[in-house]
Amino acid sequence: MDSRVSSPEKQDKENFVGVNNKRLGVCGRILFSLSFLLVIITFPISIWMCLKIIKEYERAVVFRLGHIQADKAKGPGLILVLPCIDVFVKVDLRTVSCNIPPQEILTRDSVTTQVDGVVYYRIYSAVSAVANVNDVHQATFLLAQTTLRNVLGTQTLFQILAGREEIAHSIQTLLDDATELWGIWVARVEIKDVRIPVQLQRSMAAEAEATWETRAKVLAAEGEMNASKSLKSASIVLAESPIALQLRYLQTLSTVATKKNSTIAFPLPMNILEGIGGVSSDNHKKLPNKA
Repeated sequence: MDSRVSSPEKQDKENFVGVNNKRLGVCGRILFSLSFLLVIITFPISIWMCLKIIKEYERAVVFRLGHIQADKAKGPGLILVLPCIDVFVKVDLRTVSCNIPPQEILTRDSVTTQVDGVVYYRIYSAVSAVANVNDVHQATFLLAQTTLRNVLGTQTLFQILAGREEIAHSIQTLLDDATELWGIWVARVEIKDVRIPVQLQRSMAAEAEATWETRAKVLAAEGEMNASKSLKSASIVLAESPIALQLRYLQTLSTVATKKNSTIAFPLPMNILEGIGGVSSDNHKKLPNKA
């Protein structure tokens, strides 16, 4: 909820500098009487010219003989405007999007960048927007450009790229404080794009690539070290149990066989053949003697 609309203090502050609520005086009263008499004489034709319709999202600031008629704007609905002495100005209270064109900025670390953004704001006090500034939308647009350049000029390129939300919030705060007397409430500020020179982009890309290559080499080295430690632990376990080594051989053979190879070359230790068909190392030694 908008604090400026809901707060009674903000409602009372609609009467800012430039609003004069003094009485009309003798001449003003005479002119008011003549205008009102003219409406009565030309009734009902004049009523169609004096009645004005104000939409729900609009407010009307009525000037009577150059003075603002009330402390706050009129509307929505029907309002009565007297001929010859009353002039009214319609003010749109809907949110307005202000597109900030690309601004060429020199950052704190001497890097030239182009930054553009968008500002969302709306008028919460129609009287202040009309009485205190000539063109409230143009003034807000120019102030947004200046504030964007001033804030980003104090930041480094890395801070601009990494802290867009914080920078946008600081810009919003500065704009909100500066436009308070204009009856403007800044709802949101967004930084759309940050453009840097092509040569700097290549340098940053090369730096990032080198950083990732360094990390990849470090991770590969750590992986090799962990793998060597695991192999050492596995070798200790296999050395304690020779049968485990034979089972590992068989498991490897089963894995290779699933690939449907036509020829499989697999090293088979001789001690596995011991006890199979009476073949042993002693039998090999005795066979030539029997012959």
